[in-house]
This record gives sequence, C-alpha cells and structure tokens, in this order.
Amino acid sequence: MLVHGAHLTYCTNIHPASGLEGVRNSLDEYTVPLRARLSPEAPFGVGLRLSGQESVELLQGSALSDFRAFLDERGLYVFTLNGFPYGPFHGQAVKAQVHAPDWRHPERVAYTLRLVQILAALLPEGLEGSISTSPLSYAAWVDAEDPETWATLTDHVIQVIEALVRLRQSSGVFIHLDMEPEPDGLLQRSADLAAFYQDHLLTRGANLLAARLGGDAEEARAHLRDHFQVCFDVCHVAVMYEEPDEVLALYREAGLQVGKIQLSSALRLTLPEGAGDRDVLGAALAPFAEGTYLHQVVARTRSGALIQYPDLPPALADLHHPDVTEWRVHFHVPVFLEQAGAFGSTQPALLTCLELLRPGLTGRHLEVETYTWDVLPPDLKRPLDESIARELEWVQGVL
Repeated sequence: MLVHGAHLTYCTNIHPASGLEGVRNSLDEYTVPLRARLSPEAPFGVGLRLSGQESVELLQGSALSDFRAFLDERGLYVFTLNGFPYGPFHGQAVKAQVHAPDWRHPERVAYTLRLVQILAALLPEGLEGSISTSPLSYAAWVDAEDPETWATLTDHVIQVIEALVRLRQSSGVFIHLDMEPEPDGLLQRSADLAAFYQDHLLTRGANLLAARLGGDAEEARAHLRDHFQVCFDVCHVAVMYEEPDEVLALYREAGLQVGKIQLSSALRLTLPEGAGDRDVLGAALAPFAEGTYLHQVVARTRSGALIQYPDLPPALADLHHPDVTEWRVHFHVPVFLEQAGAFGSTQPALLTCLELLRPGLTGRHLEVETYTWDVLPPDLKRPLDESIARELEWVQGVL
C-alpha cells in the first residue's frame, strides 16, 4: 500500500507455502483480507517470496500470465521479490542452507534470472522493481583470501546485471538487484558490501559488463549504480551494532543506492552481573533456540569489543562470559514490540531508520519481514493475520 508515496508491504516468506498452488492459497488466506483491512480502495502491494521450485513452475506454459490475472482480480500487485532463500523455508532445518546455492554456483544465477523474468511480467507499468538477494555466501564456506572466488562471484552477479540492463533497454522495465548484508554472511556489514561494490563490481565487473554490452567502462559503472543496489535490513544492521545514519552515509559515499528497506527488529538483552540472574535469563531465552533458522548472536563487552556466535546454542553455552554486557540476537520479532517478553528489542534502531527515511519516502520499497512467526515462543505469538496487520499499521503510524 502507498504510504506518503512509499510502497509498504510485508514479505510472504512468513507463509509456509510450498509450490505455486501454496503461494496462491496463502495470498487468498492472508493477503487478500489484509488488503480489505488496510487498503480497501486501492491496490495492495505484495513482497513476494518465490522458491527455486516455484520460480520454475511460474515459467511453465501460461502459469505466469494466469498468476498475473490472479493478482489483478484480487487487487494485488507485486513490486518486490525476495530472492534470498532458494529452498524450503519452513517446517524443516534451514540454518546456513538459507545461503545455498550461493553466488559461486550457476544455479543462483539461473534462479535470479528467473525472478527477473517473473517480476518483469508482474510489475505494474511505470513502477520500478526490486529483487533482494543473499550476501554472496555464508562466510564459513568461502576462502575470502582467494582472488578466484571473488572473480567468480563478481562474474555471476554481472550476468544478472547485464540481463537487467538489457531488459530496461528493450522494454523500459527498471529492476534492481538489492544485496542484503547479514551476520556471518560473506558480506555481513555495510562496509563489506561497499568494498565488494567498489573493489570488485566497479573494476573487474564494470570491464566485464562493458565487454558484454559493447560500451565503455564508465557507461557500465552507470548501469551498475542503477541496477546494483542495497537491501537495507534494519534487524541485521542492529544485530551488528551499526548505526543507521552511519550506514546510510557510508552507502552514499560509496555511490550505492538503497533500493529496498526490510523493516524488522531483533532481540536485545542486557546481561545482569549475577550468575544466578544470568541463569534465569538463559532459561527465558532457551525457547528461542529453535531448530529451523540461524539465530546469530553478537555480544558486546565492556570495552566495546564484539564477540560473534554462529547460533543461539553456542552463545548460551558462553552465557557467563565475565566481560560481556549485551547480546543482540538475530531473531526477527514483530516490529511493534518494544519489549519481547523478558527481553528488549532493537525497535529504537528501526524508529531511527524510519525517521531518517521520512524526508525521501516517495517511490521507496518498504517491506516488513518477520518470517520467524512460526517459531516464536507462544507468549509472543498472536494470530498471524492480526500480527501482520498490526505490524503494517504500526509502520504506517510511525510514518
């Protein structure tokens, strides 16, 4: 829905759909009633998540035109796709496999190109589209000192950028690929993404793109500035203790545009001094240590140093670290919660981000992303339709 000129939606990765029929059913069950509640007089935008399987299904026969008609009949439109998770995303262990296949592999390129084709067909005339994607890989899988790895990653991203440029030149449809830093991703901080953009895409990548398009490197860099942008996930920024204003300034300095903002909050804990009090806190946190998703923890010490844990269980095993005073946990909680049960949230970072964005909202892509609803502890879990509506209404109220 339009809010001060921005397209505000939620990401359908919250729904455990499997296959194209499941996608349609979840839109009918949840998104259509949301439109009736929040945008009864105007079309309602959808942040659509499609798995690799679903992207293949949509390109068979008349499936894509049928799906466009399905959306039109219900007053829905798609302006952004979540192209990060490729495989099943609910009901089984996902963990680090959310990054697979990573950008070293041709299937990540093929999947993303299918998403480009799909979004180009679904995007309303005159709107720009965005596709968010993974931070290249899971850091533990990659030798970050290997130049050949970076060359492969760059070449594969450029294949998608080339397709986006050719699409715009041939049809006028403008879509950008928005890369999303994540804790423990190969690109986990804003500076990592800026370095990849400047050191790899604007150098080797620009030369490769120029050769493919038949232009010069400067023209290729202009195409990259348009078609390679940032997916700014506020939860991830907060978990890494980055300040939203500093992140946005860094991206501006690097020449990177923010194409999509994912609105979400993480858990925030102040660790008490006493061992017994920490044990109580650990017991309260134990229900969040579930088996589906990675819940990376970044701890801050008295000196300001950061300690990273790849998931909640190893962090809980180090609960009594004497120098640690604060934890931030990559567990998406509803944005309207200032407190998440016994814990705080990083909602202040989200409020800061929205305040910074307010002067330039027109045309922005805003997407609430609380995909962990399924695995929230029962005391935080409201009915799904009510929770999504309340999140969107909260953002609307803040803006």
